[in-house]
Amino acid sequence: MHTRSIHTLLFALVVVCMSTASFAQIGVAITIGPPALPVYEQPFCPGDGYIWTPGYWAYDYDIDDYYWVPGTWVLAPEVGFLWTPGYWGWGGDRFLFHEGYWGPHVGFYGGINYGFGYFGLGYEGGRWDDGHFFYNRAVTNVNITNIHNVYNTSVSETMVNRISYNGGNGGINVRPRPEEESAEHERHIAPVAAQTQHMQEARNDPQQRAAVNMGRPAVAATARAGEFKGRDVVPAKEAGAPYTPATRGGNQGRTNNNVTRPNAPVHPHDLAPVERTSLPSTGNPKQDQKYRQQQEQMLAKQQTERDKLQQKQEQEHQQLAHQNASEQRKQQVEQRHQQQTQQLQQKHQQQQQQFQQRVQQRSSPRK
Repeated sequence: MHTRSIHTLLFALVVVCMSTASFAQIGVAITIGPPALPVYEQPFCPGDGYIWTPGYWAYDYDIDDYYWVPGTWVLAPEVGFLWTPGYWGWGGDRFLFHEGYWGPHVGFYGGINYGFGYFGLGYEGGRWDDGHFFYNRAVTNVNITNIHNVYNTSVSETMVNRISYNGGNGGINVRPRPEEESAEHERHIAPVAAQTQHMQEARNDPQQRAAVNMGRPAVAATARAGEFKGRDVVPAKEAGAPYTPATRGGNQGRTNNNVTRPNAPVHPHDLAPVERTSLPSTGNPKQDQKYRQQQEQMLAKQQTERDKLQQKQEQEHQQLAHQNASEQRKQQVEQRHQQQTQQLQQKHQQQQQQFQQRVQQRSSPRK
């Protein structure tokens, strides 16, 4: 038997052992949806190409509480891409979070009225036209002294409420339309590094926790991702509704009852394949070819780093199997592997975003 096959078999045995241990634990579930969406104003857009990503309640399983991730402006990772916000939905016995994504069309986001163009159906805050993003001043806060790509179209909100989740007791009762289901199957880009860091910053700030701010966070929105201090930070005017503490269900039995968390990669092979995003034209064919070659070199290097980390983690799995390690030790290693993988993913996302921005800055404007 080849060495690689032995490694794969040992790795599978370790995963089976860990899965058996996790299913044997007493599980709990989030049975109360997130607080209502707070009332706040939108900060000024910092520049061309930035798209509004609305604030939302995330959940911290370490402290068993929701925390507010402020709304913020994020530079689109690719020309023509729009943001589909994430949302909470009732999964039959608990609330589950559906992560947002970038794509050519806005998909389903639970019918949640996040405001500022995201009124539950599509996006009315702006549109792409000939390689440039134009902002609808009727629903977005844009300084026309700095940004000239604007228009003004009134929009009627179909659902005026502060409900922050779909389904369940008191949730929004909306199902995806055919065009939204189609958008789910298009090419997507996961939240960029700036968004991931922004969420982590919110998670680390105790003042963002619902139990502390009672549904009225001190930092409700920011002009730029990750900036939680300064004049461009916007506090909530008020909570969207009276605050109800989040609770989890009790004993759910001893089978198939592990805690439901947002899916997160544990090992490099769990990550989505590396995608080649289209690059804007600089107007110089030789320069465009040079950038494409640089992109290929960057992606090849990233894939090599993934492969090396995967190989290293498989070796550690093999060592655990030989040592007959305890379940606690195996879980500790898996947690470390997850942290390593997510750090590598964030590093690669940041590299790709910085490269995309560098090319955009040197691209000739289209007329």
